[in-house]
Amino acid sequence: MSRIVYVNGEYLPEDAAKISVFDRGFLFADAIYEVTSVLDGKLLDFEGHMRRLHRSLGELEMEAPCEDAALEAIHRELMVRNALSEGLIYLQVTRGAADRDFLYPEGVAPSLVMFTQAKGLRVSPAAERGTKVVSIPDQRWARRDIKTVQLLPSAMGKMAAKKAGADDAWMIEDGFVTEGTSNNAYIVTKDGTIVTRDLSNAILHGITRASVLTFAREAQMKVEERAFTLEEAKGAAEAFFTSASSFVMPVVEIDGQPIGAGVPGPVATRLREIYIAEALARAS
Repeated sequence: MSRIVYVNGEYLPEDAAKISVFDRGFLFADAIYEVTSVLDGKLLDFEGHMRRLHRSLGELEMEAPCEDAALEAIHRELMVRNALSEGLIYLQVTRGAADRDFLYPEGVAPSLVMFTQAKGLRVSPAAERGTKVVSIPDQRWARRDIKTVQLLPSAMGKMAAKKAGADDAWMIEDGFVTEGTSNNAYIVTKDGTIVTRDLSNAILHGITRASVLTFAREAQMKVEERAFTLEEAKGAAEAFFTSASSFVMPVVEIDGQPIGAGVPGPVATRLREIYIAEALARAS
């Protein structure tokens, strides 16, 4: 059965959905996106995703396609129409369709596309066994804090990881880890301190990141927001990453070198449990 997707005011079977060849998201990657997790029929961290959506829109001088209440209603309608109780909802806003020109067009309505992806999130074999990452140079643009669809370097990084027999890649700039290809990176020091890079234009301001750090502090865990080197990561007691689609994911190997005992550590394991419980309790 075909999924029902949303395109500019219409709910359509996915094979009937169309977007203009002149859409600036297609021609220039002039578009932003958000991915919201659905668990037990609830939207996790929805308000945080809306805040970041507006931040990205503002940084690119792009109009919002509609009010937040309407966006939430579309999310919930897609869940109903696709019988989605666990998985993801993807939202993409582009500047709209106009004749090809590098300058932003005037008087053009933004395009809004949304669709669902059914996916098991709560139970994760990868979280149970831990993931392996490789390090790669960070070759992205300087405004990684804007959640744009310019994801080719990330796709290339994931392919490099796959060819190396790993699950993902962590990007390195000046010897320091910036983030994963589609996630925020963390280590746990020998004294149990959770370390993750501080917010700046160099990394995406992860919504799951914000929630995990809040929950960690509420659980009296020590958190440090600072840059850490690749060598520090290899010598850490634990490592993990966070994202809307993976929650908290243990990393057990970097560049072929085991991290800690080479198995998911207690901090990452506990944080995953806490995140799922707390995010669900605060979701709607």
